[in-house]
Order: sequence, then structure tokens, then C-alpha cells
Amino acid sequence: MDLDVFNKHESNVRGYVRSFPKVFERAEGPIIYDQKGAPYIDFFSGAGGLNYGHNQPALTAGMIDYLQNGGIIHGLDMATAAKKRFIVAFQTYILKPRKLSYKMQFTGPTGTNAVEAALKLARLNTGRTGIIAFTHAFHGVSLGSLATTANSWYRKAAGTDLHGTTFLPYDGFVEGLDSIAYFEQILTDPGSGQSLPAAVIVECVQGEGGVNVASDVWLQRLRAVTKKHGIILIVDEIQAGCGRTGEFFSFEQSGIVPDMVTVSKSISASGLPMALLLIAPKLDIWKPGQHNGTFRGNNLAFVSAAVAIETFWKTGVLSKQVHRKSAIIHAALSDIASSYPKLKLQVVGRGMIQGLRCDIDHGFAKRISKAAFSKGLIIETAGSYDEVLKLLPALIIDDKTLQKGLDIVKAAAKKAA
Repeated sequence: MDLDVFNKHESNVRGYVRSFPKVFERAEGPIIYDQKGAPYIDFFSGAGGLNYGHNQPALTAGMIDYLQNGGIIHGLDMATAAKKRFIVAFQTYILKPRKLSYKMQFTGPTGTNAVEAALKLARLNTGRTGIIAFTHAFHGVSLGSLATTANSWYRKAAGTDLHGTTFLPYDGFVEGLDSIAYFEQILTDPGSGQSLPAAVIVECVQGEGGVNVASDVWLQRLRAVTKKHGIILIVDEIQAGCGRTGEFFSFEQSGIVPDMVTVSKSISASGLPMALLLIAPKLDIWKPGQHNGTFRGNNLAFVSAAVAIETFWKTGVLSKQVHRKSAIIHAALSDIASSYPKLKLQVVGRGMIQGLRCDIDHGFAKRISKAAFSKGLIIETAGSYDEVLKLLPALIIDDKTLQKGLDIVKAAAKKAA
């Protein structure tokens, strides 16, 4: 069997191979091929790490040129030409047009490391230790970030107690509950038992937690409360950022400006490991080397990241395309939802991170995913019970391939119902 070597020698912790049991060999754009050459439309995009698709030609050409010219690969946090190019591109095409002023910290290569750095720096700045996170949040699985991740499946694997985080209801978690008013009340009432926290960490769109979307008003009120009480606001853009919702940052639509922003996954654009913490300048009080990591200077990732920004973010064309395709996805999912009224399906999400939630039958989304894979589509599930079918197609997917994938979802839903 093709998977015998993995089943025999790889840890039981492996996950996605169980949902997509094929040996994959090559990929191009929105298509991934197994060893036998069978194509699969990719509505998974590396869990959001491949927003520009697989082996995007401009990125590949830039990396090959860099390698052929002996470009430095491992640079720790030394100054390199590749890092300089990325910093200039990010400042020129991302931060300045949005009137954002942040210092950049290149953390270890994963999103969870950016979260760890943000939490440490918030505590260092405030002298306080508590963190506020939200129901259904996912911020990583290293111990610091895991303490702010809500899902008990991941928390149980810690092997130790997780301290320092208070969880509040996310927008819409409890029908009719004003969670921001509740937050303000427990901050101001000396009998609430809640001490003033160092930071609040939040996702504008919760990906792993079920494709839940916070309203603009809710985010604006959260920002107002944190400002009023001197609490650092950290926005986690690891999955919802880099164009996934249409704008480069998912918080842009609400008009808020966070104190810190964690960025990873598609920031490298090529699938190479890279993570970035954006810090309000006044909060950048690190002393040299206080937060470090051997692989915080992945220069090949800097190359592909810079090329992606220079290629896709000089103009607003990509954003317009994402919003246009978002409408196509929403219409298709709405059509599926209306076809099965007894299941009371809900279309959730924003931009090109959308989903189909079934609270009545928690296995429905899993059955769609399995049926879709048998028809040549890779698509995952999310939520506390895997009750949400989550769509993460490449932002650059062509209309024909997008529609073909949506047709497969429709056929798979019919089989799963």
C-alpha cells in the first residue's frame, strides 16, 4: 500500500493524511496531483498557508534565481539583502497605504511562535500577566499560545495545567448576550473577580473555531474598551490575513488599529515557514535577543514573500477579485443550504474563508469532505465538533476551477444528506 511507510514509521499525531489518504507528488496553482497523476482541486490551501496557490510562477522564479546566485538561506536576525527587500516591500505596499505604523519582529518560523512573542511582550509592557481570549479561539499549540486556544481537544494534549487566560464569549456565541458590555462590567466592578489583563487576543474571523465572524461594531467596541483600560489588543491574522478576507488584513474592514498583529501562514506566499509580529513602536521594548530562535531568518521565505507583495499588492486588483469570488462562493453555499431545509444549514464566513455549518447533524460536514475527496476535491472541516465544512480555495483560483470545485461540494452534499 502507498501509505504503509507512513503508517509504520510516522507518529500517530499525523492528522490530515487520515482525511486525504493519498501520496501527493506535485502541484500547480489550485491543483495538487497524487503519485499516479490524479488531480485534486485544492480547497484547503495548506490550511491557509498557500493563498496564492501552489508553485506560483513568479515566486518560484524569484526563489530559483536567488538560489542560483548563492543567496544566503540561513541568516538568524542578521541584516540580509533578502530581508531588506521584504521590509521595504511590506512598508511600501502594505503598511503605508493603510496608514499603519508597526515595527516588525521576525519570530521563529511558525504562527504559534508569533503568538508566544506577542503574549510575552504584552506582559513585559504592562507588568500584568492575565490574557483575555475568546470561545472557539485557536492561536496555536505551544504552551503559551495553547493557553489561549479554547478547544479542549488540543488543551488536553498539553500534559499540564494551562494558566493565565480568561475566556469570554465571542461575538454571537450566546444569542442575545452583549459580550463587550459584559467584558467592561467585569473590568470595572471590583467584585467581579477579574483583574486587569495584560492583553486581549482575538481573531476577526475564527478559522479553526468554525469560521465565525466578528461584526465590525463588536470589534470597534472591543478596541474602545481595551484603549480605555490600557489593555494591549493583539489581532491574530495568521489564517484570516494576507488577503483571505479580501483586504490584506481581516481587521481593515472594521477600521480598528490593533497594538500587535500576528502574521504567518501565507506571509511567505510559497509555503515556506515564516512568521511576523507587528508591534506598535511604543511597545517595542525588547532588549536584544530576549526572544529568539535559530530559524527566525528564513531568507528564501523573505524572497518569496517580497515577490508576492510586489506582484499582488501594488494595486487593488487582487482584493477586487477576492470579493468577486467571495460572492460566487456564498451563492453556491446558499444554494446548497436551501436545498436541505431540514438540516438548517448556515453559510458562515467572509471573503474566501467561508463555510457550511450543520448544528443538527455534526457528521454532515465530515461526510461531505470524504465524498468530495473521492470526487477529486480536498476540503477540510472546522468547529468544536467538525460541524463546519470550511472552504479555503487559493485566492488566485480561476473561475472555471472554482466552479468545478463548488459543483463537487454540491454533489458531495447530496450524497452526505
